[in-house]
Amino acid sequence: MKAQFGKLRDGRTVDAITLSAGDLSTTILTYGAILNDVRLRGLPYGLTLGSPEITAYEHGPMNYFGAIVGPVANRIAEAQAMLDSEILQFDANEGPTTLHGGEHGLYTELWSIASLTATSLTLTLTLPHGKGGFPGKRLLTARYTVTAPATLTLELTATTDAPTLMNLANHSYWNLDGTPTTDGHRLQVFADRYLPVDARMIPTEITAVAGTGFDLREGRVLSPSNAQRYDHNFCLAETRGAMKPAAVLRGTSGIEMRMDTTEPGLQVFDAAPIGSGNFPGHRGVPEIGFCGVALEAQGWPDAPNRPEFPSVRLDPNETYRQETRWQFSKK
Repeated sequence: MKAQFGKLRDGRTVDAITLSAGDLSTTILTYGAILNDVRLRGLPYGLTLGSPEITAYEHGPMNYFGAIVGPVANRIAEAQAMLDSEILQFDANEGPTTLHGGEHGLYTELWSIASLTATSLTLTLTLPHGKGGFPGKRLLTARYTVTAPATLTLELTATTDAPTLMNLANHSYWNLDGTPTTDGHRLQVFADRYLPVDARMIPTEITAVAGTGFDLREGRVLSPSNAQRYDHNFCLAETRGAMKPAAVLRGTSGIEMRMDTTEPGLQVFDAAPIGSGNFPGHRGVPEIGFCGVALEAQGWPDAPNRPEFPSVRLDPNETYRQETRWQFSKK
């Protein structure tokens, strides 16, 4: 089902598309390819955070909520990187750092509907050479599919006509209880290494999680009162490859979300400093700090400047492919 969601400040129309199968329904926006809402039959609330107002995404502090971010998700130190002996300069939008593709990243783009059925939506986007400092004319696709009983799959692809950098991610915030914060949620991440960061949130090294607050292999309860904060990449693998378990999130309500991905990294962000300002979320009130936990399947941050990290280079003879799957159940 397709409906008008709102209009951007330049007058263009944003559509909302609802997909349903089994016990699951989702709403996706053409703006930012945003996963706006996820609903499980029998629950009076949504499982992912978003807003009913387009201005919350275009003007407000919710610009990353549910969006596809990139063309290089996460951070690039000093807003630059070397590619084939050329220093590329990107938009700096977090101090001296490029975050999620810069000020005009994918989350600001209006995607086109390429195909639509009751259970699947394919969106496409063409990026011109040089936008945000990234080379190549690039064609991107984002395909959302819902299957019974309650599974959501996102497939991302990209091609380019010149060597470039590509690292896409879905930036949804999850809250499985319909409460103001994720207090009491239990998060399990299947990674034995993570990337510590410096004051600018740039990775410094690859470190084992054992004996640290980042050891989530057996699960850990999230709470604003915990001293441990999360905005870090967990190392799932050395390369993009076959689907593998990434994380399990369990709410106090008994709702569970299992996440699998082809990606080598999972950025875990506890949303401690994140809110929606004066804009309402789906509960009809503004979102506050710790409102959800972002689980972003992606390549490792600052990979263009770190040859020891999995590469995010994309060449003209290649196709970038990413698949992430979320399975929901009540335990």
